[in-house]
This record gives sequence, structure tokens and C-alpha cells, in this order.
Amino acid sequence: KIDVYYGTGRILGPSIFSPMPGTISVEMVNGSENEMLLPTNVIIATGARPRHLDGIHVDGQTILDSNHMLELTELPKSITIVGGGVIGIEWASLLNDLGVNVTVIEAGSRIVPTEDEDICEELMKILTKKGIKIYTNALIDPLSIKQTSTELTINVEIEGDVKAFTSEKLLLSVGRVANVEGIGIENTDIVIENGVIQVNNNFQTAERHIYAIGDCIGGMQLAHVASHEGIQAVEHIAGNESMSIDYSKIARCIYSSPEVSSVGLTEKQAIDQGIQVKIGKFPFKAIGKALVKGDTEGFVKIIADGETDDVIGVHMIGPNVTELISEAGLALILNATPWEISKMIHPHPALSEVIGEAALAVDGKAIHF
Repeated sequence: KIDVYYGTGRILGPSIFSPMPGTISVEMVNGSENEMLLPTNVIIATGARPRHLDGIHVDGQTILDSNHMLELTELPKSITIVGGGVIGIEWASLLNDLGVNVTVIEAGSRIVPTEDEDICEELMKILTKKGIKIYTNALIDPLSIKQTSTELTINVEIEGDVKAFTSEKLLLSVGRVANVEGIGIENTDIVIENGVIQVNNNFQTAERHIYAIGDCIGGMQLAHVASHEGIQAVEHIAGNESMSIDYSKIARCIYSSPEVSSVGLTEKQAIDQGIQVKIGKFPFKAIGKALVKGDTEGFVKIIADGETDDVIGVHMIGPNVTELISEAGLALILNATPWEISKMIHPHPALSEVIGEAALAVDGKAIHF
């Protein structure tokens, strides 16, 4: 019993229809007369779009963003990816698996910089071994781009040296921008800071009957996060009590090959907060199910607070870790200790055994390695 309108919606200001902003004008895609909606509450869930860089014309043909990638009808022979974050690495991994010659240019000192350093190093090593060429501390020169009908060349400064990269396509993967324009925000008291809509713990904007969730409010910009924010907003609208979202205990996943997943603090974040850490690591190559699958690269790393013994971070790279991370997330929510995790009898053979072994490794008691 949900009414769906296909068109562009805009929030209108106070009018004869409503003393508060929130009336929605819908410009219908089929060209029919605009619809006027008079909701009691509104949820803005307009998402985000790929960020572009000044000086680079994204034409959708030779220079692409991640949206254009989904529209390709044939694979390029080669591609240069500008940006070694999550999206850039996911595309690099996929295209490499499909036989494309892939080069990644990352301005920072390491790829996927929000992840634990040990994970970044392992991912870099595995992707490089698969044939992906990755350059860090590398700055592109937008003015140097030269295009022909079949290829593109761009100059990149790497540690003081300038190197030219030539490929059939260039993918710009340098983050995302919230979609907050053209939806009538200016007709309200809603606050936008740093390009995203400001909300409280219940996802209400400055207009308390207008909520916002997902990428348009910034934050983790993950599908499962946006979905849960939407549930939280609806619960509040319905008058139901619910706990505020603890973003520090939400799993993060990178769907590359190998997969990467994590929850909680990285080792550096914990140390920067003055936490005395205990760490356990266990490799997949010592797990029977990984040997059976023929996919043994990677490891699980568990970080515990040396004083409280609580698990404060879990980081994984390897087969099916985007599935395994949920156990780690539950451990953080329940303030589990490595000892408690190790007492969970994991089935054998199963990839999840790696979590129990990593928990034992925190106190130097790993059994099978």
C-alpha cells in the first residue's frame, strides 16, 4: 500500500497548503501535470554522486566515473584508475579479474587509507601480485591530459619524477558528493555543513518533521548503514523508542578480491587514543576450509584493550570475510573478550575457525599455527 511517484520531488516553503515547509511538488517524468503531496513527515534519502575534479572533463566515453562504469557495454583493454579508496580498489580488482590491464594512481601514502595498516599492506601485496600496478604518493596533472580516438595519456608526479600513463579509459574515483541541490532545501531551515545535511541522533533536521538519512548526511556512506538509519527514522516518526546507532560498531566491507572487512578501531586509532593494545593475528593458510577452497591468502587481526581485555577492533582480509565480520561485530556490541570468543566452538571445517584462532592468538595461545 505504498504510493510511488516517478519524478523529481522538491520541498516547498510555507504556503496555504501547510504553515510549515514540507509540501512536496513532484515534477512527473511522463510530462503529466505536477503532483502536490502533503505529508506529515518527510524523509530525505537522495544519496550521493561521484565526485569530479576541477580541470578534468568527465565525458562518459573516455574519462568515466563509477556511474559510467556500470553502463559499459564492452571491456576496455586498459584503464587508469585515479583514486585508491574503496570504490577505486573494488573496480580495480573486478576489472583485473576480467582481464583488463589496470593501473591505480593514489595521492595518499597507501590504498584504502581508512583500514588498518596491516590490512592495507596485505591488500597492496596481493593486488600487485595479481598484476595490478599501484602507485601511491602520486599526483595527477589534469592539464596534461591528451586524448585521441583510442586512448588517453596523463602525467603523474611520483616522488618528484613525472611519469606518463597511457590507457584506453580513465576512471575518476575520488569520493562522492551528497545530493542536496535542487530538492528545495533553500525553502526550509535545514542546515547544510561541509556539503551534507545536519541531523540529530533521531535523523531529524532543523525542521523536526523533516528527516534525512544515508549518503546525503555524510558519515560512513554504506548501504547497510543508510538502511538502518531509515529504520531508525521511521521508528522515531512512529513514536517507538530505539537505541541510537553506534557507528563505531558497524562493519565496513570492501568487495574486492580478496575481500576486506573490519569493525571497530584500527591499531593506530587505538594507540592514538592512549589504549594499551593486545593483538592476535591468524592466517587463512592454516585453516582447512581455506585450503579446500584454494583461497588461502589473508588473515584475521583482533585488537583488544590491554586493561579491560575487551575486543575493540577486528580486521580481516581473505575469503568470505564480508560474511565472517558479523560475528566480530556482535562481539564488539557485547563487549566480548578474546577468551570469550575462543570459547565459542566453531564448526570444522569452516572459515570462521580463523576468528577463534585469532582470539587465542591475542594471548599467544593459537593452536593450529
